Amino acid sequence: MANKKDQATLEKIVSLCKRRGFVYPSSEIYGGLANSWDYGPYGVELKNNIKQYFWKTFVQKREDIVGLDAAIIMNPKTWEASGHLKEFKDPLVECKKCHKRYRADDIGKDCPECKGELTEPRPFSGLMKTFLGSTEDKSAETYFRPETAQGIFVNFKNILDTTRRKLPFGVAQIGKAFRNEITPGNFIFRTREFEQMEIEYFFNPEKTNWEEKFDGWLEDFKKWMDEIGVDSKRLFFHNIKKEELAHYSKKTVDTEFDFPFGRKELFGLAYRTDFDLKNHNLKFRDPETQEEFIPHVIEPSLGVDRMALAVILSAFNEEKVGEETRLVMKFKNNLAPVKVAIFPLLRNRPELVNKARELYLELAKNYMCEFDDNGNIGKRYRRQDEIGTPYCLTVDFDSLEKGDATVRDRDTMEQTRVKIKDLNNFFRDKFSA
Repeated sequence: MANKKDQATLEKIVSLCKRRGFVYPSSEIYGGLANSWDYGPYGVELKNNIKQYFWKTFVQKREDIVGLDAAIIMNPKTWEASGHLKEFKDPLVECKKCHKRYRADDIGKDCPECKGELTEPRPFSGLMKTFLGSTEDKSAETYFRPETAQGIFVNFKNILDTTRRKLPFGVAQIGKAFRNEITPGNFIFRTREFEQMEIEYFFNPEKTNWEEKFDGWLEDFKKWMDEIGVDSKRLFFHNIKKEELAHYSKKTVDTEFDFPFGRKELFGLAYRTDFDLKNHNLKFRDPETQEEFIPHVIEPSLGVDRMALAVILSAFNEEKVGEETRLVMKFKNNLAPVKVAIFPLLRNRPELVNKARELYLELAKNYMCEFDDNGNIGKRYRRQDEIGTPYCLTVDFDSLEKGDATVRDRDTMEQTRVKIKDLNNFFRDKFSA
């Protein structure tokens, strides 16, 4: 149970995210939709930066990984073969008094709402059902995908035929998934619509030591999470007990993050063996030996939304500056939604505004930038601190006379005069470090 101090921190995060345009309640003008959220201008940049860094690290920089973008709605036979129709269920309990429903493994013996008696747990399907076409009968029934993984498995042969890959190799995918969660909540942590980043890594179990490969993937993702600014002191690694494993897994290690509402899963690493390819009746023929067998799979899987929340929580800082408290989001440079904010010292002096806009247009060729001439410089700095902008560039009268400008560092608040002609090189050094 989260204490009041922790809960206040989550409340501050939710407030900041709405106030500064990271995350809004979805369809708010119509009263919203429970646990549905929209990413605002800065939230979408943060989220895209996380996804792009995942892709750069695990696809672009690796010779053994290729990408895929599979359909959200697939043939329902996919979910029958994968075991989801039979196994993808959560234990549901209902309060006999107020009739609210909960996941049995999320609550105690009594209803958290009214302390009423709960029913015995019963299975509840997490699949989101829909119908294709003009009729709503059994023949038109299908599902929104509950995970992105199956799109990779059913395309295994297509990928082999077109890329001529040899084992071991992997397929990465980023995309939306949908789960009919009984009790979604805790801001963007658990929602019914979410985004996943997954890799299915295929190998010959006779030639590859799965435990070594498994440990290698865990280390790779520890490094990756550190590089995007996830606080390593808040990470914990949980080896899932055999009786608690998912129906497809022989071994799973959950990387958990210390959220304000408790320690919860952030990233999962599973050894899926040959479960999926066997169920889809897909095999691999070694081009050299002509041996035919079913490859095994290790799966790193993480939610973009959960990772974004962990990054936001890790970046959140409140610090004393004189008599005031400064709220600053200390994002890693590679993840910051805005890289450079450009200010004219005064908005009513056209020569300053024009020069600042000129610099904005030049720097925006390489970086996500923002032009701001509203309010005094101190307030503009504070706004950019809350957005997490690493550098603010101010154009003043000396800029016109001497050809330099003030660059202010977000974390140290130190100000440096930099020649305007050197700004591109200055920021290139800062953002490539």
